[in-house]
Amino acid sequence: MPIRMRFTTWRPLATAAIAVLLAAFIAPAAAHATPRESQPVYSYADAIREAVWVDTGLDGDGDGKTDRVAVDIVRPREPAQQGRKVPVIMDASPYYSCCGRGNESQKKTYDAAGNVVQMPLFYDNYFVPRGYAFVGVDLAGTNRSDGCVDVGGRSDIQSAKAVVDWLNGRAKAYTTRTGTTTAKAGWTNGTTGMIGKSWDATIANGVAATGVKGLKTIVPISGISSWYDYYFQQGAPLYDSGPDWLSDYVDSPDARAKCAAVQQKIVDGAPRTGDWTPFWTERDYVKDASKVKASVFLVHGMQDLNVRTKHFGQWWDALAKNGVERKIWLSQTGHVDPFDFRRATWVDTLHRWFDHELLGYDNGIDREPMADIERHPDQWVTSKVWPPAGTTTTTLRPATGTQAGVGTLGLSKHKGSETFTDDPTRSETDWAAQIDTSTPDKAGFVTKPLTHGLRLSGSSKVTITATPTTPTAHLSAVLVDLGPDTIRDYADAAEGITTLTDRSCWGASTAGDSACFKNTQAKKADVDYTVFSRGWADLGNYASDLKGVPLTPGKAYTITVDLAATDHVVPAGHRLALIVAGTDKDLIDPPADKPTLTLDLSRTSARVPLVGGAAAFARATSSTTATAPSAATLDGVRSPGSAHRVP
Repeated sequence: MPIRMRFTTWRPLATAAIAVLLAAFIAPAAAHATPRESQPVYSYADAIREAVWVDTGLDGDGDGKTDRVAVDIVRPREPAQQGRKVPVIMDASPYYSCCGRGNESQKKTYDAAGNVVQMPLFYDNYFVPRGYAFVGVDLAGTNRSDGCVDVGGRSDIQSAKAVVDWLNGRAKAYTTRTGTTTAKAGWTNGTTGMIGKSWDATIANGVAATGVKGLKTIVPISGISSWYDYYFQQGAPLYDSGPDWLSDYVDSPDARAKCAAVQQKIVDGAPRTGDWTPFWTERDYVKDASKVKASVFLVHGMQDLNVRTKHFGQWWDALAKNGVERKIWLSQTGHVDPFDFRRATWVDTLHRWFDHELLGYDNGIDREPMADIERHPDQWVTSKVWPPAGTTTTTLRPATGTQAGVGTLGLSKHKGSETFTDDPTRSETDWAAQIDTSTPDKAGFVTKPLTHGLRLSGSSKVTITATPTTPTAHLSAVLVDLGPDTIRDYADAAEGITTLTDRSCWGASTAGDSACFKNTQAKKADVDYTVFSRGWADLGNYASDLKGVPLTPGKAYTITVDLAATDHVVPAGHRLALIVAGTDKDLIDPPADKPTLTLDLSRTSARVPLVGGAAAFARATSSTTATAPSAATLDGVRSPGSAHRVP
C-alpha cells in the first residue's frame, strides 16, 4: 500500500491508515510496538536512482589522481521526503559489465543521464519497497570505476570499504567521475549489510576483516576466504592459470590501457611454484578474522569445486573463535546461489535476517537453529549449532587387506604399507568406482557396511607418511560414502539445478528492471558412491605450507593434508572409505614427475569430525549382515583444472 494517497472525503480514515503504517513499519526498533517484519510500503517505480563516485584514497592506475569507484544507488523516495534515514544493502562486484550476475547473467543498464535502470538480481526490487537502499559498487578497474583490479588485494577491498565509510560520513564522494561537486549520504543511517556470490562474497569477507564501522552484517555466498587457497592447496596447483588471467577477465577497457604495471605485480607476486608470498598474505582474510564485528550468514555448496569448501570451513572456524554471530546454509549443489536452489525459503530467511541485523527487529531469527543442511535434493535438516554438539575429532587408521591397495579403516593402529603410482589420467571418481579392485593408481581403505549412520560435520585432516621415487609428488586424499543414493547432479554443467522457462516474481518491477526470474528445480543423479570431502598437497611442502622443496627419492616424508569442510551422513548399510592417491584429474595439476609412493600405514591416519566421536564409529562398525552395494562411475565430472574458472 503506497504512502501517497488521494485525500477525499475519507481523509480522516486515510490519515489514520498512514499513522498505522508509520507506527508498524517505520518506527525505530526502540519504539513501544516493535515491528517484526518490514513491509513493501514504498514505491519502487518512484524510487530515487542515482550514481556517485567514491574516492578510495588510492591511485592504483598511477595517473596521479586518487581512484573513484562508481556506486549505483536505488533507494525509496518517501523516507527522504519524511526526513527518515534508511539502512543499506550493498553488493560490490567486478562483474556488473563484463559478465553479469545471477543465473541469467544480468548486467547493469543505464538511462541517458547515467543512472541505473536495471540492477541485477532481486535485491533492489524486493528490499527497496521495504525501506532499504540498495547499492551496487563497481570494483576498482571495472565498469565505470577508476583504478585497477588487483584480485582480492588492497584495491579490491578498499573499493567497497570506502563506500561503507562514505555511507557513514567518513569518506568523500562526487556526483561525477571527474567533477568536484561532492555528494553526501545524508539519506542513510550508515547501517550496512553486504551480500554477494563468489567474488562479490569474497569482497564482503575482506571488508568485514577490516573491522570497518557501520558494516553490521555480511551474507557471503560461495566466498573465498584466502586467495592462496583458491589457486593452490599446500603447494599443489588447483588451476593452470594465475590471478593475472582473472584480473584481465574483468578489467574495463580503460583499466586494461592503464594497468599493465599492476598486472605485472600480480604475475610477479603469485608465482606458479605454489610458494606463499606477501601477495597471498595481503589476500588472506582468515588471519584478520579477529577484526570482524559484523554478523555472518554464510552459504556454500558442499560440492563446490570452484570456490572449494575449505574456504568456508576455515573462515567459519576462525569466526567462531572470536564469538561472531553466525548462521550457515550448506547445500548439495556446486557453485550455485540459494535463490536458485531454495528460492522461497531463501528470500524469506534473507528478509528476516536483514530486518533483524539492519533494522533491529526482534523476529526471532537469532534464536532459530544456526545451520540448515541439504541432506537430499530439496530435503533439509537443521542443527541448533554447527558443527553440532557432540562432534569430536576421531582418529581413523588404515590397514592392509587381502588385496594390494584394498585395505580396511578402523580405530586401531596397524603396521604395513601400500604402494601406488601417480596416474594423472585418473580421478577421484575412478578411484571410488574401483574401490574394491586392486588398481595401481590408488590405495583405498574401507569400513564394513555400517550398522548405524555416521555423521561427519566440519573439517577433516589426513596425515600421510609416504616415500616417493621422484623429486616431486602430489597427494590427494578423499572421503567417500560407498552406497546408492540420489543426489544433486553437481557434476553437471549447471552444478545441481535445471533452469526452467517459467518465472516467479520477487518484489516490484519497472519497465527496465523486472523482478521476475526463471524458476529452477533440482537436477538429480542416481549414484553408487559420493565423494564428500577432498584435500590435496604437494609432498614437497611437508615441512611448511609456505614453501616447497625438492624431495629425496627413497626418503619418507610426513605431511598433514587439510580436507574440505562438509556435513555428510554415511547411512547404515553404506561404507565409509578413505582413498589416498596422486593427481586428482581435473582438480589439481600433476607434478613434473610420475612418482610411485609407498605409504607407511602405521604413520598414516585420518582425523575426522564425527558426531558422537569414536564411540559412534565403534557402534556403527560393529558386526552386521548388511551387504555393500557395488560401485559405478559418476559420469560428467566437470573439469575446473582444464579451463579458467571464475569465482
